[in-house]
Amino acid sequence: ALFRGLDATEGGSSQDFILLEFDGGAELKVPVSRVDLVERFIGAGGANPELDRLGSGAFERRRSKVEAAVEDLAAEMIEIQAKREAVPGFAFPEPDKDQIEFEASFPWEDTPDQAQGTREIHADLSLPRAMDRLLCGDVGYGKTELAARAAFRAILAGKQVALLVPTTVLAEQHWRSFQQRFADWPVEIGLLSRLVTPQRKRETLAGLADGSVDLVIGTHRILSKDVNFADLGLVIIDEEQRFGVRHKELLKQKRAQVDVLTLTATPVPRTLHMAMAGIRDITSLSTAPVGRQEVHTEIRYDDESAMVTEVLRRELARGGQVFFLHNRVKSLELMAERLRRMVPEAKVVTGHGQMEPKELEKVMLQFVRGKADILCATTIIESGLDIPNANTILVDQAQRHGLADLHQLRGRVGRSAKRGYSYLMIPRGKPLPLDARTRLKAPEE
Repeated sequence: ALFRGLDATEGGSSQDFILLEFDGGAELKVPVSRVDLVERFIGAGGANPELDRLGSGAFERRRSKVEAAVEDLAAEMIEIQAKREAVPGFAFPEPDKDQIEFEASFPWEDTPDQAQGTREIHADLSLPRAMDRLLCGDVGYGKTELAARAAFRAILAGKQVALLVPTTVLAEQHWRSFQQRFADWPVEIGLLSRLVTPQRKRETLAGLADGSVDLVIGTHRILSKDVNFADLGLVIIDEEQRFGVRHKELLKQKRAQVDVLTLTATPVPRTLHMAMAGIRDITSLSTAPVGRQEVHTEIRYDDESAMVTEVLRRELARGGQVFFLHNRVKSLELMAERLRRMVPEAKVVTGHGQMEPKELEKVMLQFVRGKADILCATTIIESGLDIPNANTILVDQAQRHGLADLHQLRGRVGRSAKRGYSYLMIPRGKPLPLDARTRLKAPEE
């Protein structure tokens, strides 16, 4: 029904009624004292649903259909999990000298957690049952390196690896960093996302089918029906909280025997529960790499222009770059213009998900290569972008972001030995809801 406000005209009674309008203009009045019977509609896709006719029973039918679908999905998940336990998986050969050499070529010293995580992943891969491990660690604590080691071992054993990421920008970045990491080894890496040309896409799909592509990195495009692997051995899921249950279970369904390694900085309660309940194994990276400093986080008002100018100039003065997050495509250019006026000497570029793929790629590459000083963008920068030279981030309208978002955004800076600064900007004179205030305090503390 449509909520039509409160109505107090019911037979001179002293209590208010909630006025609900159904299909055909039928009205229903619910006493405010029974507000527990009324619930706000939260639907997928944001479209307004069709109204129901009073007493038609359509809602009951729809509800039982959804209940059945949820039960089916739950049963399916349990079945896949049971299959993984019962069906013998592939036991990878023990790490050899190539593996040891590859791990030794990592330019940094392993933290104790990374060393422990590597041992746990290797132990899983050696077992003749499918791995399902959750690798949980703060942003920049070395999850990608552990994933690369697992991928390398799978490729040495003649298996293929799929790395699933939530955004095209992140796919592109992972592809570059994996190309670099595997540069000294004969590993063929493919990329699947909407930024890839049709020609390259065809080549990658053919390579996956005939086994000549060892590792494919991509968005949920990897889950399409036309993607066929010659011999898939390991699936790595990055930023797991960005994928729906459906996507992840689809992957496992595709290959009930494949090993799965999930990377996350902010595990979904469901995933965490599965790990705690023992359905999945969990590895936690909690030691910061050597030289890493805590990101300084402050909550500020968005009308403090002098402060913003000072923050931008300070970062540019030490040769760094700045992320400015403004999550409104319509007013993004206006915001960029405002920043250009504040610091005329800086080169400001803008990026958002509705841009032409080629255009977006050009902007991102400019920023990654240090040819732009300030990237004014929407939340496309949130997932896994690793730019060690960008060490200040300003988040406009921070109260609109969820806790996981704020945590991810803060993790974009302070990824090198330089101190990172994160400013959460909120409107002045507007009372914030309690949960928004609590959300903002968490990263600051």
